[in-house]
Amino acid sequence: MARAYLDHASSSPLRPEAFEAMLPFLREHHADPGRLHAEGRVTRVALEVAREQVAEFLGARPREVVFTSSGTEAVNTAVWGGLARAGGRGHVVTTAVDHSCVRDAIARAGVEVTIVAVDGLGRFDPDEVAAAIRPDTVLVSVQLANHEVGTLQPAADACAHAHEREVLVHVDACAAVGHVPVSFAALGADLCSVTAHKWGGPKGAGALLIRRGLRVPQLIVGGAQERARRGGIEDVPAWVGFGAAAAAAEPAAEGARQRMLISRATSVVTSVPGVVRYGDPDPEGSLPHLLCLGVEGVEAEPVLLALDQHGVAVHSGSSCSSETLEPSPVLEAMGVDADHSLRVSVGWSTTEDEVERFVSAFPGIVERLRGLRTP
Repeated sequence: MARAYLDHASSSPLRPEAFEAMLPFLREHHADPGRLHAEGRVTRVALEVAREQVAEFLGARPREVVFTSSGTEAVNTAVWGGLARAGGRGHVVTTAVDHSCVRDAIARAGVEVTIVAVDGLGRFDPDEVAAAIRPDTVLVSVQLANHEVGTLQPAADACAHAHEREVLVHVDACAAVGHVPVSFAALGADLCSVTAHKWGGPKGAGALLIRRGLRVPQLIVGGAQERARRGGIEDVPAWVGFGAAAAAAEPAAEGARQRMLISRATSVVTSVPGVVRYGDPDPEGSLPHLLCLGVEGVEAEPVLLALDQHGVAVHSGSSCSSETLEPSPVLEAMGVDADHSLRVSVGWSTTEDEVERFVSAFPGIVERLRGLRTP
């Protein structure tokens, strides 16, 4: 029996359109896009078509798209570049629920940082972001949607506040892209990080959107690729796959279907005592494909492992179930227990049967595990 993969928020299967688009550049067209010979022109044209596809998908201009190896690289480039542009000094504003790559990039820079708190839904207040901006603030970095609980953030308002103070602003949109429509132009950010692998693009493909007219120092030096904004030979197969996935994806239609699947998965909140939903339950305030659950009386790791034995793959905010040894800072910032949380996430390829397997298996697993702990 096929397994039920419900961890798309970590990484989603490759779309067939992306796979087919990548194959010629893995088999035949291998030339450096920076070369003037016919072989180089083939890969250059393919790369620029991909750039146009990604730009159209994200409401940006093609020249605003700088391809990277990942969303993490894009974030690091944004943070490092924003600070380097200011001479490597200054104050940064971010939030308590931003991704670890944002927090770690800021911490490594050794600059002073103000971390804005969030409410019980994991949402920051843009007015508090504005209040945290000081005369020496050089960068504001916020997220478009939370990667663990799915809460949509008022990022556009934060961008507007930052621009009123003439402060550079970066938005991490990695969790949102591909699941809700995203427009770089409408967002109003100076910099925006995105990744491909969470919604059906290939791993090894991301982008940093840089507002037209803005110059940001290179993080990776040693070449004039990407219009002298990122050194290193271009990963043509991955970025062509990124473009093809962008052309194939339909966030509005797919998001509506994903929300229906998540609604079914959410039924365990009412069918299993002591189970709650974290994040914003309002469909207008949350990502359509993600559900974060708190399970009273049972740590997340045994639930995750038992689901895995039943052929269901999910993720957990527990430190035991991730690469780090610390509890989730997102859930801690929200005031909930990371050791008792599960994240269920669907995607473009998820079937109703996969969700039904989770809904069927989950109640019995929780009941058995709670029984083991009862004296």
